[in-house]
Amino acid sequence: MLCLRQVCLFTLRHYQARTLSSDLLLSQINSCTHEDEVFSLVGRNKARLSEKHVGIALNVLWQLQKKRPLLLRTSDYIRNHSQFLTLCILAENKVEHMEDEAIVDTLYSILRLNVEDHDSLAEVLVTEAWKRLERLSLPALSKFALCLYKQRRHFSPVIGQIAHIVDMKLDSIQDIRILSVLMISISDVISQSFRDRLLHKAEQLLEEKNEVHFNYAKRILQFLQNVKLRYHPLVEKCNKIFLKSAAHLDIHSVSLIFGLYEQLGFDSAEFRLVAKQLLSETIDDYYDPETFSKLFFTLGPMSGSEVRERLIMTAVRMAEEFSSHQVLVILKTMQKMKCRNSHLLKNFLKSNVIPADTAAIIHVLAMLPSFQVEEIVVNKAAAVVPQCRLHHLNCIATALIKWNHRDQLQWQNSSELCGNLLQKLNDYGFQRLQKADNLNLLLEELTHVNGGWFEEVLGEETMAMCQRLIDQITWANVLPLSFLLIKTNHRCPSLLDKIASVAVENIDKIHPFEIYFILFLFSALNYGPPANEEFFESCIQRLTSNLSFFETHYLVLLGHVLAVAGYFPPVLIKRIFNVSFLSKLDAELEVLPDTLKQRVRLHLMKLNRAVCLECPEFHIPWFHERFCQRVFCNSSSRINPLRRHVHRMLTEILGGSNYARISVLTPYYYEIDFECILDENKKPLSYMAQNIPLDNVEGIHLRRDIKDEGRKALPPGAQKIALEFLDSKAFSKNSRHLKGEPAVKKRHLEMLGYRVVQIPHFEWNSMVLSAKGEQLEYLRKHLYGMQ
Repeated sequence: MLCLRQVCLFTLRHYQARTLSSDLLLSQINSCTHEDEVFSLVGRNKARLSEKHVGIALNVLWQLQKKRPLLLRTSDYIRNHSQFLTLCILAENKVEHMEDEAIVDTLYSILRLNVEDHDSLAEVLVTEAWKRLERLSLPALSKFALCLYKQRRHFSPVIGQIAHIVDMKLDSIQDIRILSVLMISISDVISQSFRDRLLHKAEQLLEEKNEVHFNYAKRILQFLQNVKLRYHPLVEKCNKIFLKSAAHLDIHSVSLIFGLYEQLGFDSAEFRLVAKQLLSETIDDYYDPETFSKLFFTLGPMSGSEVRERLIMTAVRMAEEFSSHQVLVILKTMQKMKCRNSHLLKNFLKSNVIPADTAAIIHVLAMLPSFQVEEIVVNKAAAVVPQCRLHHLNCIATALIKWNHRDQLQWQNSSELCGNLLQKLNDYGFQRLQKADNLNLLLEELTHVNGGWFEEVLGEETMAMCQRLIDQITWANVLPLSFLLIKTNHRCPSLLDKIASVAVENIDKIHPFEIYFILFLFSALNYGPPANEEFFESCIQRLTSNLSFFETHYLVLLGHVLAVAGYFPPVLIKRIFNVSFLSKLDAELEVLPDTLKQRVRLHLMKLNRAVCLECPEFHIPWFHERFCQRVFCNSSSRINPLRRHVHRMLTEILGGSNYARISVLTPYYYEIDFECILDENKKPLSYMAQNIPLDNVEGIHLRRDIKDEGRKALPPGAQKIALEFLDSKAFSKNSRHLKGEPAVKKRHLEMLGYRVVQIPHFEWNSMVLSAKGEQLEYLRKHLYGMQ
């Protein structure tokens, strides 16, 4: 008994001493004023460090960095220190024992110290915090959400779970700091109604607080930019906060605010004045490339001639120090300032020896329509060509073609120099393609390549190389390969068949969103692989089982892609043609870019038309009458010379101008080039005899009584003929195979009672039809079905 008591007393004394020592160590870590002091303590006490010590040590390292100006921080030194690695290993081993807030704080600290997003410690901390998500306090939840946002996990499932928690607890959030962080973190995964609730809550908290830090207002603007919403009442509230906080704004904040205002279509003369005064007073303080480029972007467009000249001269002096991104910022700002400082542009080109940077600068210069190209620009381009990737070669070639077309190359021998460089670009492009032996690397290099030069010069060779590397096609690279084929408009059966077979074999591994683009390829090119039914059914099954992956407007685009291919999955069609879905779509369209918005509306109309014509059993009404009327009423196209020429020949063949119509709108608003009616004996019928008005040959579309015309009965045995001229856009590249859209149009016109005669450009423009007599005979045979 006595022995047992002695053991207990010893253990208690040892525990008390260890606790006292540990508390002393914790206090020492918190008292450190330099990173080396932290590392020294870690080195001497490795065996005694608990999970609390490790978390506090990492947090102290960040707090010490945070106190320093951005340019004086030493994150690289910290990350490369041996004791920092020790801390990371200990943290990874002890993560399960950390408290909830400590896990989030540790993750935040290491990310602010610029540890890689996919570092093993960062991954472990994210996983552990995710497990404890439901019990995190709101401050910890917002900090964790911000960490995920900084890691660019914008669409991660954990972000969706955080959004759900915010949705449930929104009424209890009373801190604008917490709310603003959560708003930007979940902005990519929220519905329109949830977005509106967040905005309402933000407005409420901004009104309740007398003093709001400008950082919170910046986050509100970033949220509006993320959701692509121009909500000026809230922007104006944020603007007032910035005005109150003007004395505390630095160049980084001011340039960010101006950039956000530009994106949100907002302008504040008062803030401009304040910013101009603030920056003009400290103009000499910005001597490093990053801050100066931000100063140039912000102050340049609103400064007077004297300040502008100072900015330009400073930019000239610093030209060799700028990164390619900073150069692009300055060049675009010069465009706004209508500044054409050739000396500065020369310096930018002189200072850049990296091919990618030079190509990027030349790409921006080509966007300046009045820029007079000097010989130094072309010489610089020629110097970097041997080291350029395909994307950079394309940028340079496109710029040269633009400059030549705009007559911007005016020095002596410019045509010869330009021609030689274009030939050099062609040669290096071919060489680079021929050396390719890895399909993944080739597709990566071709990701941003686009434009006429690439397609005309390297398109065929690119397809040939992809075919040589066909055995390297896997489920992981079918998407970039599909993008390449879509972009180049190439109908390459061997590649398409391989994509289809790989997709079917690995359908469960391919993300539904990627399947949409694969189907888009086959639909647009009107191509059916050998196992066509199996391919489409596998893809459709995968898609319809995962419709929740798609935003509302993408479901419309998906429905249209499938309709062009002749597929109408009931679950998708019924989902789209639903009042609540269409209401949601209307709300979503309000925040989409104009180009995408117009595309979605047009494809919804086309899908509506296809369903009405091909799937009457769905009982979907035609509700795009007014939309189509607006589209055609706003069009002002004139009849082109080819149509006039053909109309005169049709008049000659049919026996008068009242036997053929030009630019006709059918029911469901297809526009056809020419229409005529033949009776059962293949004799033309007069439109005047049918009481159908003729259109103006000068090119006014027929827009009246379209539906009534479609219902007018023809004489027994009579048939309407739709004569369509097909240009190169109706066909795949270097192919005579009809693409999806014109094939669907033919199918639908036949459903509307037409016999469709499609005349391809390669037949009409051939030498065989070079004379009028041959053209008349060609038209006559096609009209009367004698070919």
